[in-house]
Parts: sequence; C-alpha cells; structure tokens
Amino acid sequence: MGVATEPRHFAAHGMLSPAVETLSRDELAALQLERLRQTLGNAWAHVPWQRQRLEAAGLHPEALQRLEDLQRLPFMVKGDLHEHYPFGLFARAPADLARLHASSGTTGKPTVVGYTRGDLERWAELMARSMAGAGVRPGDIVHNAYGYGLFTGGLGAHAGAERLGCVVVPVSGGGTERQVALLVDFGARVLCATPSYALAIAEVADSMGVNLRTSRLEVGLFGAEPWSAAMRQQIEARLGLVAYDVYGLSEIMGPGVACECECREGLHGWEDHFLFELIDPETGAPAPEGAAGELVITTLTKEALPMLRYRTRDITRLTRSRCACGRTHLRILRVAGRNDDMLIIRGVNVYPSQIEAVLVDRPQLAPHYRLVVRRAGALDTLAVEIEAQPGTDAATWPLLAREAQHHLKSMIGLSAEVAVQAPGTLPRSQGKAVRVHDLRHAAGDAAPAAKGMP
Repeated sequence: MGVATEPRHFAAHGMLSPAVETLSRDELAALQLERLRQTLGNAWAHVPWQRQRLEAAGLHPEALQRLEDLQRLPFMVKGDLHEHYPFGLFARAPADLARLHASSGTTGKPTVVGYTRGDLERWAELMARSMAGAGVRPGDIVHNAYGYGLFTGGLGAHAGAERLGCVVVPVSGGGTERQVALLVDFGARVLCATPSYALAIAEVADSMGVNLRTSRLEVGLFGAEPWSAAMRQQIEARLGLVAYDVYGLSEIMGPGVACECECREGLHGWEDHFLFELIDPETGAPAPEGAAGELVITTLTKEALPMLRYRTRDITRLTRSRCACGRTHLRILRVAGRNDDMLIIRGVNVYPSQIEAVLVDRPQLAPHYRLVVRRAGALDTLAVEIEAQPGTDAATWPLLAREAQHHLKSMIGLSAEVAVQAPGTLPRSQGKAVRVHDLRHAAGDAAPAAKGMP
C-alpha cells in the first residue's frame, strides 16, 4: 500500500480537520510542549498534591523547556486515585463538573473520574476521530453494545458516533437475543462492543438460526479488554465484518485515546491530546522504540482531572514511523496484556492473551475459556478450561485437551492442565471478560479471587 497524501476519511466528511492528524513530528512536539505547560499550570494551581510533586521535581510550569523534562516527575498510579478518593485529585470543584464516572474497585473504593463540559466535548471529538479513521461514516447506524452507566465505554462511543453524524442504537449490554434481532431489523453497519461480548452475540445468533455474516454489519470497534489476533479472526469470520481495535481507559479519558485506522497497522494515539511514554516496567527507565514496555500517559487537554505520567500497566510497543494512511501520530502496536494480569507459573511469565492466542487458533476449540490459578504447596499451578466447538464429538475432547496442553508447552513454555468442556459450559460476559480465577487466596495467600482484562 502506498503512502496516501491524507487520511482516507477526510474526503468523506468535513467535520474533522486533516491538519492535526498529519502534523509533522516537530509540529506535534511543539503543540505538545505548549499544552503540557498549560496542563502543568492547571495542576499547579488547582491540585495541591500535584503542586507538591511538581515543586519537589523542580518543574515549574513556565520553566518547562522540553518534553523530556517531565521525566523528572515521579509516576502516578491507580492507588493515588484511591488514596485521594473521591475528588482529591480534581482540578475543578464538583459543582463545576458536567459528569462523573467510576470503575469498580477491588479494594472497596471505585476509581472516580470527572469531566467538565469542555472535557466531554473533546472526548466526543476524539472518539469521532477514532471512528472515522476506522471507516465509520456519517449516516451509519451504530449498534452500541458497550455498557452504559458508570463504565465509560457506552457513553463514550455514543457521544463519538453522534458527533460523527451517525444514528446510534443505545442498546448497552445484555438481552443478547434482542440484540441479534435489532442488528438484523435495524440494519446496523457498525457494532461497538467488547470482543468477548461480540463473540457472545455471534454465538446466540447461531443458536437462533440467524446468520449475521449476511447482515449489513461491516465495521466493528472492539475494546476495553486485550484480545488476540486469533480472536479477531474469529469475530470477523462469525460476524462478517472488519474488526478494529480501540483503546482507552477511564483514568485518562475513556475510549478514543487511540484507535486503529483502516490500515490496521497499530492504533494511532492522539498526540495532540496525550503524551505517550514507554518504560521498562521494572526500572521505570525509558524503553527503546520497538521494544516492549509499559505505556505511560500524560493528559494534555484534560481540565477536570489532569493526569501526569500515569502508569497504565498496559504492555505494548510504540512506533513513530509514518502510517500508510498518511497520519503522523504514533501507533500503539496492540496491547499484549497488563502488568497486573501477568501470571508467573513455575517461573514462566505469561499473559492471558498469550494463552488465548495459542488456544483460539485451534479450529475445534471455541474462543470461550477460563484460567484457574491454584497453589500446590510452594508452587502455583494453572488449569485451563476451554469449550469445544459446537458439533465436536465429545469422545475427542480428551485428545483435544492433550494436544492443547502440548501446544501451550511448545509455543510459550507453559505447563498447564487443559480441560475441554461442552459448548455453553462457561459463563458469558456482557462487558469486560473475567478470564483469570485466582484461587490462591483459599490457601492463605492475599491474591484476588478473579482478574478482569481491562
């Protein structure tokens, strides 16, 4: 594919400016520096905790000379939001906000984020930009199966689609048979959902005798949890659409921080609104371009909740090479997993998405699985529960399990017990999938009972 002179979607509508998406690297850096000074000024003036950190690092906003100077500031982590629950890190009083969102908390307190009206406008614009880059067009019917409410996914996708000029079906999660009927009856071209729920929709459609591959669906925007290339292939084959990865997290904004364009060669991170770093998760030192590391994000235009060097825990790679679509913003080369989701089983470090990629690629196994971690004496053990594809002879399940066990061992060096189960055995997710059930706490450890893949 040759290099285009401008991103493809610009000819389709005039809402979004091509200029900002095709700025030179020097122009982007200059814009980022200007906006970083403004963000530091906002945090300095309105968030006492942030001001203390900036003073200790010698980072007065007006004295900032280079983007690299920000690396003198220590990282932020999710625990900082919990420690200052609910509004201690906000740069605006609650009465000056337009909306509050919150994610479920594993320690009893949710992670609370807030938005001014300006924040909501920018969020809608960035989500619209993301959707347009993935081929969504004004007038498209968008079936939005992300959850609405305190979770940012539903309302984020909704606002972006409306900003783009789409027709939104705000169905949220659940009621899957009804969702299948609406997809067919309304003729949606675009589906927004978590990858795991998209597969659940496909499965229910098959059980109803509905072939969604012949529906009007063409584009799927899937996010909120890591998913493998093998799962992408499953979704595309079963729904008859082109699947795009969209990235975001509540602490930074919500969906629309980054998204794949139609080239699907990485997710464009919108550098006019966010400063991206990649670090060695163990040392905190910058990771070289092309190497895997943990993504760190600083918001550049957030008014209500400026986040400075926030550790996302997401493991990925970055590239700043120009994309074939013509956009110059860096690309996130898919999220492989999260630091806090990494499993260490008998000395092998592995992410759930790596296991998924090995298992889902096997044609007689369905993309529905669960990982169960237990403690046997001083050692951790892993059991993999995965469903057989419908119609697979039950007599072959033990053989399939042994083959999958051997495949895991040969591909990623992981020893695990594999159990192939009947179709429909494992619970289905209507939002973020819970892939890891950690039962080590039952043996006296402090491990959580389950882990999601946000």
